[in-house]
Amino acid sequence: MWINYTSYNSIKTLLLGRRSVIVFYNLFKYGVCVCIINLTNKKMKVALITGVTGQDGAYLAEFLLKKGYFVHGIKRRSSSFNTDRIDHLYQDQHEKDVRFKLHYGDLTDSTNLIRIIQETQPDEIYNLGAMSHVKVSFDSPEYVANVDGIGTLRILEAVRILGLQKKTRIYQASTSELYGGLPENKNAAGFYDENSPFYPRSPYGVAKIYGFWITKNYREAYDMFACNGILFNHESPLRGETFVTRKITRAASKIGLGLQQCLYLGNLSAQRDWGHAKDYIEAMWLILQQEKPEDYVIATGVTTTVRDFVRMAFAELGIIVEFSGKDEQEKGVIIDVDEEKALALGLNLASLKLGETVVRVDPKYFRPTEVDLLLGDPTKSKTKLGWTPKYDLQALVEDMMRSDLNLMKKDEYLKQGNYQTLNYFE
Repeated sequence: MWINYTSYNSIKTLLLGRRSVIVFYNLFKYGVCVCIINLTNKKMKVALITGVTGQDGAYLAEFLLKKGYFVHGIKRRSSSFNTDRIDHLYQDQHEKDVRFKLHYGDLTDSTNLIRIIQETQPDEIYNLGAMSHVKVSFDSPEYVANVDGIGTLRILEAVRILGLQKKTRIYQASTSELYGGLPENKNAAGFYDENSPFYPRSPYGVAKIYGFWITKNYREAYDMFACNGILFNHESPLRGETFVTRKITRAASKIGLGLQQCLYLGNLSAQRDWGHAKDYIEAMWLILQQEKPEDYVIATGVTTTVRDFVRMAFAELGIIVEFSGKDEQEKGVIIDVDEEKALALGLNLASLKLGETVVRVDPKYFRPTEVDLLLGDPTKSKTKLGWTPKYDLQALVEDMMRSDLNLMKKDEYLKQGNYQTLNYFE
């Protein structure tokens, strides 16, 4: 379009006031030729994460912030700080361009959830909040049903009540515990996939199966974009300290430094499909970017025993552990130490004696109903989502051991300086 210089300045001011983008303009003797595109800003996406202070919530919040989202997180009120995993993301709310905000809330409180969703108007909700410790779910079955089962319904119903069915997409964190590890429920290739029958064997699994089906029901009944991600075990340095993988990497690090003598575990023969949480949160996001809402299995397709995970963790320190015995009498003993590697890592060689028992079985960690094997089929997620994990099990163990060794060295330094350290034992 051709305009005189005065008119150009007026239009330029108006357009820039609307945050338009002017690609280029050429000044000529009689006027200005202006080429304008993108007359309005692309709207910033808004995400709401329940369980934002947990492992998955922390990684997902960081991932979405890097993608330009405004991220709202729900955290439970506590008398002590419980935001260690996300403190590096948090900004003082008085600063400019803050894109991460926390809200006090709880999945057991419907009115609270309705208010938060109404205030935030999210484009995407990631329901990651849950009581997710399988063994503990046997001790508090009513609570886990209220949070993990009915809590999912509260999120879905809040979106429906507020009339956000067409605006808000919902991701429901489902679990491989739905399958119960029954051999007859596997597919022809020997894996659990999206069509495998469910047979949960814990209060946690039973509560999650309600969350799975109510999500699917609301998708079909109200045409909501609501999806289940059936995620197999995923770990990281941010995993809770009482979960078996983190319990192993912490204990191995402390034993290597001479801060602990023995690690006590339950079923060493249990087999799990372990991946890295960083890979899995990317799959969550991909699920909500699809044209149609569907459910997906997210897994590596590789299974490993707890026993082998222990071996791999100690091997990262140059410590070789051999197992002998059966059931409750099984134990792990140090049979070799790579002294050069141990010294380079700063380990306490004096405490690493050959023949020393460093792993024992304690029956109190057995579940009333055990799931012996979980192995997922990621074919659909790889073909439809284009998802491929970047970490294999070895890389996962390396990441966790490197992190926990550095963490436990802090305790070692404190003890050397005659300072008190906290004992974290389950």
